Amino acid sequence: MMVVLAILLTADIGTAQAQQVALKTNLLYDATTTPNIGAEMGIGKKSSVQLFYGLNPWKFGHGDDLKYAKHWILNPEYRYWFCQRFNGSFVGIHAFGGEYDAANVNLLFWDELKDHRFEGWYVGGGISYGYQWVLSRHWNFEAAIGVGAAYIDYDKFNCGECGKKVDDGHKIYIGPTKLALSLLYMF
Repeated sequence: MMVVLAILLTADIGTAQAQQVALKTNLLYDATTTPNIGAEMGIGKKSSVQLFYGLNPWKFGHGDDLKYAKHWILNPEYRYWFCQRFNGSFVGIHAFGGEYDAANVNLLFWDELKDHRFEGWYVGGGISYGYQWVLSRHWNFEAAIGVGAAYIDYDKFNCGECGKKVDDGHKIYIGPTKLALSLLYMF
C-alpha cells in the first residue's frame, strides 16, 4: 500500500498544476524535536493522497536522567474533500508504521516507559478528519485529528542503554493516532 501511494505521489509531479501538489510539515512534530516532511498530491477533483515521514534521533540528559523516544514513522493517507481539495473539510483513511527505541519518558498509554527501555516496531491505521485554510496563493494551514489502532511489538529492558532484556511481546493500542497542525507550501 505504501509503495502504491509513493508512486501516486510522484507520478504526475511533472505535469502538476496549481493546487495539485503540496509540501508540508507538522508543527506539533517539530515541537517534539521530530523533523518531518510530507507531500500531498491531488488525484481527483475531491481527493488527494499524502505521504508523511518523521524521524527523531535525539537523546536528552545524562546517566539516570537520559530520556529519549527515538523513532521513525511513515504515514500514507487518502483524503476525500467535501468542497474542493486543499480547501475546507476532509475525511481520510491513514496507515502508519515505523520503529522506536524509548526510555525514561512518560506516555499516557504506556506507564512502563518511565522505568524501562523498550525497542521494537509498530504498524496501524485509522480514520481522520481535518480542515485546511488557504492563507495565500502558495501557503495553507491544516488541522487534523485521527483515531484508530496500532499493533506494537517490543523488547523490554531493565534500564536505559545498558539493561538486560527482561521481556518481549506486543501491545494493541486503540485511541488517537493522528494529531497535526501543518504548514503547507502549495505548488
